[in-house]
Amino acid sequence: MNRFRVAVNFDPKQILELSLNMHPMQRLRENAQAAFGADAALQSETLCGCVWIICTDLSEEAVAERLLLGLPPSVADCSVEALPDAPEAACGTGKESILGTVGAAGNGAMEKIERLVGCAEFKALMRQLKSVAPLVRRHETYDLFTYRCYLFSIGAGRGLTTALGLFAELLREEALFRFQADNAVLEIRLPAPDDCREELAGLVPEFGRGRLVCIDISEWLERLDEKRFRRFLAVIEDYSADNIVVFRVPFIEDAALDAVRRALCEILTVRTVSFDPFSAAELRAVAARALDGYGYEMTKEAWDFFDLLIQREKSDGVFYGINTVHKVVREMIYEKQVFDAADGTDDCLIKREELAGLYAVADYDGRSGEEMLRALCGMEAVRARVYEIVSQIELARAENLDPPSIHMRFLGNPGTGKTTVARAVGKILKERGVLRCGGFFEHTGRDLCGRYVGQTAPRTAEMCRDAYGSVLFIDEAYSLYKGAENADSFGLEAIDTLISEMENHRGDLVVIMAGYPDEMETLMRANPGLESRMPYVLEFPNFDRAALHAIFMGFCRGRFSYDLVFEEAVRAYFDALPDELLASKEFSNARFVRNLFERTWGKANMRARLHGGDRFALRREDFCLASGEREFSGMLKKKGKSVGFTG
Repeated sequence: MNRFRVAVNFDPKQILELSLNMHPMQRLRENAQAAFGADAALQSETLCGCVWIICTDLSEEAVAERLLLGLPPSVADCSVEALPDAPEAACGTGKESILGTVGAAGNGAMEKIERLVGCAEFKALMRQLKSVAPLVRRHETYDLFTYRCYLFSIGAGRGLTTALGLFAELLREEALFRFQADNAVLEIRLPAPDDCREELAGLVPEFGRGRLVCIDISEWLERLDEKRFRRFLAVIEDYSADNIVVFRVPFIEDAALDAVRRALCEILTVRTVSFDPFSAAELRAVAARALDGYGYEMTKEAWDFFDLLIQREKSDGVFYGINTVHKVVREMIYEKQVFDAADGTDDCLIKREELAGLYAVADYDGRSGEEMLRALCGMEAVRARVYEIVSQIELARAENLDPPSIHMRFLGNPGTGKTTVARAVGKILKERGVLRCGGFFEHTGRDLCGRYVGQTAPRTAEMCRDAYGSVLFIDEAYSLYKGAENADSFGLEAIDTLISEMENHRGDLVVIMAGYPDEMETLMRANPGLESRMPYVLEFPNFDRAALHAIFMGFCRGRFSYDLVFEEAVRAYFDALPDELLASKEFSNARFVRNLFERTWGKANMRARLHGGDRFALRREDFCLASGEREFSGMLKKKGKSVGFTG
């Protein structure tokens, strides 16, 4: 017998324009079964093409003719390639069922699934389906299989679309389900209950048939007992006979997920699958595969810088997992190529010194922790307190005492240096051997809270897990609790989870909560165990006039030039700031100074563009124009005087 590789490609336009009784792929399957039976094995399939391995005594022309029987010539293009002789077992390995052909290459999807990073429960489910598939085909119990639905608990960026695609691919390879639709996988999100004016059940016919349909029910997690949602599930029960149905919710704790499953199981048969968030090691594994795809590797120092970039991506409380990792990898490779182009080199090993263009993106500071502290203006008392705390921690470790609680509270108004000092503390503790990594993970109190029941605890735990060996800095921590009369259950849940993590990892995690003094005092009353686990308190007073002037001139030194007249104008402005402003809770301190400096440079840059000259040369008129704007001049009027900085 001859052995052929037959590739068939469909014309998508023709398929859409023709009124065929069935999709061309279905017709091909029937033709292959009728003409070749078990001697035809489907090797691969896409929406617009397929590849068969066929053993037959027919000629190449006859093979193509038999496969395309009944199809208009314009719909499909067929190429037949003779393959070398193969052992007898190579032919007749496919088995035709009522749902499709099981080919010799049926392990492809499973191999891809096993290569996924993490996804332990999903892999276990797929292995189970693959192992039971022969029995389902033998006994033709397909209805028992399709009757089952699935509940995926998975966060953003965790690879939902990839998992669904591989799920469908495995079903096709194992002939457990015949897909009727052009798009095998359909992802839909149910509208929020308050936005849904129509019956949910009325949406189901729009889903189509013969698909793997993923329905995001996140917005309904607290409304699962509503009659309209129950009616929707009743329609889904009938719909699942001809489709594979997957419900999706965010990654939530096990108890909450089980409650969702029980609600669904009142009508449906549902199996839960949780996709745990990526660990730091798993994120590195994802990055390593992406690098390998481009043919690149990284040094240990470059990997450390990768971790820093990921930290910054996570700092706003929204992280898109795989997509973000791939974005960071692409940025690092491109920056390495920019360096190589300028340096006249070309190699595939990424080094940290080649990534200087990304230092600002990563907020990278190559100084030691102590160097960072010494560079701060007007913070002598804070600096002394940091050294005192570090000494206490070192002494406890030297005396082999139980790991001390090293969590801290930073009390102060905006712009008083809390974030900068927290970064320095992490570095110092790493340099003194207290912390393994010394990294810095920054979030707000609101970032710890989820939107849905059961989402907050795993979300908070994940942020703590990211920060093991490092500093977890929680700014505006008071947003977690604003008093008993305004208590938020999500905020209290986040606090409970934080306390557990702080206690269980007291020697390998530093949690620093920061915020206004009064509000932070209220926060400490949220849980009796919170204050005792944060024994170290640092107070950050507002900067005085001399410190504000020093901070401004610190921005000017180095890259910019200026004369004595410019400096005197700056000093006069800060000397004129009223006492009530400097003591105000609303005054943004160093942020205010930075904004004024950036506005001054903006004026200098515009002047240089209009009239020529050095845009890095700062003049008195630049500062007067900047400080004369309402945002800055209004500060002086509160004192009832004007210093004339209007031009």
